[in-house]
Amino acid sequence: MTQTAPATAQDLDLESPEAASVNTRERILDAALDLFTEQGFDGTSLRQIAEQLGVTKAALYYHFTSKDDILLALHMRLHEAGRDALVQMGDEPVTLEQWGTLLDQVVDQMLAQRKLFLMHERNQAALEKLHRKDHDAEHEDIQNQFRRVLADERVPLRDRVKMAASVGIVFSGLLLSGEAFADSSNEELGTMLRDIIRDVLRG
Repeated sequence: MTQTAPATAQDLDLESPEAASVNTRERILDAALDLFTEQGFDGTSLRQIAEQLGVTKAALYYHFTSKDDILLALHMRLHEAGRDALVQMGDEPVTLEQWGTLLDQVVDQMLAQRKLFLMHERNQAALEKLHRKDHDAEHEDIQNQFRRVLADERVPLRDRVKMAASVGIVFSGLLLSGEAFADSSNEELGTMLRDIIRDVLRG
């Protein structure tokens, strides 16, 4: 069986190394997201992703070793919002006002990735097979940071329960709902989520 030679920067038509390489990687992910959503992960080949971008399969292998790697990279986009917010928490006790501000940012970031939720909904079986140590470790780290904030006894218990409930609103309203709210715009859905979050945090 003939092995495909590793792609070079010239194969990828990179203008200048680092920035263009990042841009090419994101373009691959965006094209894969469209195809995985429309045709399903199993129904999409690496060749189709390459053809959508107008590049060779070797160009894809320059950034990703397999289709599974592409799916994992798309899934990891969802981690960015929660991780960035928790990093901002620092070591000081969190107030409800700070929590509400951070959830505002999370809602914006997650709405920007709304197509990812649809892709998740339509490719659950493929995603369940993605058991990677690096992913599991990162997922556990985010959960531990979240638990650390909620377990901070310097913050009143009632406030911590409100904080936990408000996060549930974001994830159930955007991630767990699947296609239930597909007919609503980002602006409309974002406004409703923020209103409900404020109601919960105010008690």
